[in-house]
Amino acid sequence: MSQSALRGSCLCGAVKYEVTGEPKRFYHCHCSRCRKATGTGHASNLFLQPAVLKWLSGEDQVVSFKVTEARRFTNTFCATCGGRLPRQAKDTDIVMIPAGSLDDAAPIKPQANIFFESRASWSCTNEDIPVYPEFLPQ
Repeated sequence: MSQSALRGSCLCGAVKYEVTGEPKRFYHCHCSRCRKATGTGHASNLFLQPAVLKWLSGEDQVVSFKVTEARRFTNTFCATCGGRLPRQAKDTDIVMIPAGSLDDAAPIKPQANIFFESRASWSCTNEDIPVYPEFLPQ
């Protein structure tokens, strides 16, 4: 796959970003943390690696909340509107983009529903992509 430069922003437009990297994974995550962070049935997250995240404007409005007991889960969002934003995993070259924050079209389509056993009973599904009870098999 080739490098992509993707731009996006928060709901109020105060924060704008660009991520340059190689699109690797695009998942609908049904875990309880993603449901609570988004207020929806699942989070749609696009992962690029290697990737670089650059804030084009509003970096002073970017806030992160790390779930203490979670190894990886951090919710990054705009302090003004609460719109979810990308984050660069600490000490890695991986950037996770909440797909709904993109202003550009996603370069790849969703590949799987993950943590499906945690799915809310009312949540919609996409029958066209694989379903995994937890994370993907390694």
